[in-house]
Order: sequence, then C-alpha cells, then structure tokens
Amino acid sequence: MLQAFLRPLAITFPVALFVLDMQFLWVYADDFMGKGLDIFVIMKLLFFASARIVNLALPLAVLVASIMAMGNLSERNELTAIKSAGMPFLKILRPLIILMFFVSAGALWFSSSAWPTANMKFRALLYSVTKQRPALNIKPGVFYNGIEGFAIRVEDKSLDGTLTNILIHDHRSPDNNASRVIKASSGLMFNDESRDELVIELKDGISYEDQTEPNVRRKEKTYPHIISEFDHQVLRIDLRSLDFDLADEGLFKRSYEMMSLPKLKAATDSLYNEVEKEREDLVKYGRRAVSLINDSLTTSGITASNNSFINDLSRVDRNTTFAAAKDIARNQVRGIENHINKIEGKLLRRDRHSIEWHRKFILAISCLVLFFVGAPLGALLRKGGIGLPIVIALIVFMAYYIISMVGEEMVKSGSLNPGIGMWLSTIVLIPIATVLTYLAAKGGGRFIFTKAS
Repeated sequence: MLQAFLRPLAITFPVALFVLDMQFLWVYADDFMGKGLDIFVIMKLLFFASARIVNLALPLAVLVASIMAMGNLSERNELTAIKSAGMPFLKILRPLIILMFFVSAGALWFSSSAWPTANMKFRALLYSVTKQRPALNIKPGVFYNGIEGFAIRVEDKSLDGTLTNILIHDHRSPDNNASRVIKASSGLMFNDESRDELVIELKDGISYEDQTEPNVRRKEKTYPHIISEFDHQVLRIDLRSLDFDLADEGLFKRSYEMMSLPKLKAATDSLYNEVEKEREDLVKYGRRAVSLINDSLTTSGITASNNSFINDLSRVDRNTTFAAAKDIARNQVRGIENHINKIEGKLLRRDRHSIEWHRKFILAISCLVLFFVGAPLGALLRKGGIGLPIVIALIVFMAYYIISMVGEEMVKSGSLNPGIGMWLSTIVLIPIATVLTYLAAKGGGRFIFTKAS
C-alpha cells in the first residue's frame, strides 16, 4: 500500500511545484527581463517561490496520488481480493493513514517554521530583483535610461561596440542644475572590468553645457552656455549602480506572512488587547466630551424664547457662537471617526494575523481531509493511470481552492469570523469525505466508469 501511494506522490508533487512555478514566472516575467540577473539569483528565487507554494502543491499531490493508488488497486481487482479476505476498507488504509498523520505533522512544522523563513527571503529577493536597474542593453534609435544620470541614444550599434550618430544627455549634477549634451559622429563602447566602468570613446563631436551661478539671487542669475568641439573624447561612466544589491531581510520580519505560530499568536493577542483598550478610551472620551441634549437651544431648563443667554447676545455674537458650536461638534465627530478608523485598522491587522495563523493548520489538515476524499474516490472509480484520476482530482481541488478563497475573502471583508471562514473548505469537504469513505467501505456507490465484470 505504501509503495502504491508513494510512487505517484513522488511524481505528482514535483510536477505540481513545477506547474505553479511556471505560473509564478509568467506573472513576474516582465520584472526579470533585461536585468542581467545571475542564474544563481533566478534559481534561488524559484527555490523560495517553490517553498511558498507548498500549501497548494502538497494537498493537490496527496489528492492525485490517493486517487491513482486506490484506482490502480481497484482496477487490478487487488482491492477486491483484499476485501474478500475479510479485511475492512479502513484497515486496508491503515498504513496510509499513519503515513498521512506523519505528512500532516511535517506540513504543520513546515508551515510554522520553514514557510515564514522562505516567505521572508522570497520577499527580500523579489524586492531586490524588481528594484534592480536594467542591464546595459543599448538599442539603436531608442534612448537608454538604465544608467543613473544619463540618457544615451545611438543610430547604429555594431557587435564590436562601434557606435554611430551618438547623442548623450549627462545630468549627473542636479544640485547645480548643470546639464551637458554631447553629440558625436562615431565612437567605440566597451567595459573596463578592472574599474567597473563603461568607457565610450567619442570622435568628431560637439558638447553643449549649461551652468548656473551659485550664491546669486534668482533675478540676477545668468546661465552661461559653453560649446566645445572635439576630435577625440573619452567618457567614463560608473556601472556600480547596475550591481545587484540584496535588500535587508529585517525590513520584512514584522509582516504576518513571516511569523511562526507562536509569534502570530502573540501578535494577535497583542492587537486584541490594543483594540479593547482603544474601545475603552473611546467610551471614556465620549462620556467626558460629548453630551446629548434634546434641544440645542435649551440649557438648564431655560429656553431661547424665555430669557435665554442667546437672546442677550448681539446678532454678530450669536452667529459667532453658533459657528463655534458647529466647529466644536465637527471636531468631536471627526475625532470619534478617526478613533473608530484606528480601531477598524487594528481589527483588520488582527484578522490578517489570524488568517495566517489558521492557514498554517489548514495545510496540515487539508492533506488529511483530501486523502480521505481521494482514497475512497479512487476505490469507487476503479480507474488508475494518469487520465481520469487527474481530471477528477483537478475538479475536486479547484472546488476546494475556490471555496477556500471565498472564505478567506469573506474574512477579510469582515463577513465571517476567521475561525469559520478559513475552515470553510474543510467544513464542506469533511461530510463528502465521510460519505465517500462509507460507500467505499460498504462496496457501493459504483460509478459509470466502473468496468463491467
């Protein structure tokens, strides 16, 4: 039984990771193109991305492997023979059930320990890659802005680095508002690896340079314009701005995706206590600063029509008093609204931490639940191989994934409690797994795909 299950699992799990990795590459392909990244950086990024999608790949692989394993045994009538010997269906599955408990325990450890580390390293590396400047790739007829402070355009470029009709805008001195424009009929471009510089040898050109006079009042400033011709000029550009620089991982440590179970629990409890304190402060503020009066012109039983202090005021003072009262009321309302928004923001952060806390358990439990869906389903289908089992597994997994996403979005919107919304797909699958296991144990529920005896 273990051999029949582990073989398809060893195949489907890497395949699922590969397919999901290709989806990742498709999403971020535009951020990688043209940046001259080292192959080691790309492989490292794919490795951390694979670790982040284990929560999808592992349950899918378990589901496919369980359907294939039990489908193969049923198709060859081996499962029927074992049942005929008097062994119950659940007893047949006992080795696989024990194995799945170990897999679930490993998945729980992975989601609590390895997953946060992989998330942190992935975010730091992805941030560094997306912020990396494009590699030097000057194309004819197009301005290249990949080097800070320069815009370079050439009419033609040869493989040996020969350039024609060169136009260079040099803006390396923004503090002095100085700029230089260089035009040359031809040139040669090459890298000086010893100094990490780009060298452009210009021939037969002209340089236009604008300068401002420092420490001169704006109205009195003049803008000298310098024009110089040259037969040969060498321009050196520092390329260290193109080097890959890894972002500090500490910037991402406080994110809920980078926390282990104990840290998530501590952060959730801390946010809950902060929310309660904010609510208490809001109530105290309301009792201290807000008073509800049925009639705004009635104070201490004296009405405006009967010796009220308002009637004693002049028209200007009365309008001033009303305006001041409105401003005070608006400020009170604005202060209360800001306090409520602050509470709602902390509630949102608390729910996000709670979502991530539940997600780590879901990875472990979903493997177990999907096994109890796939194993009896394979026994009832009596079809092995990679055709029908994979189709059925994908349909079941897509339904599971869609329900999971719906539940998570409902939690984020505040429609459901995290304890219900995050477990919505599991709550739906448990009765289905129970029914399928019962049918497989009783030997009923044969589908139309069952071979005729």
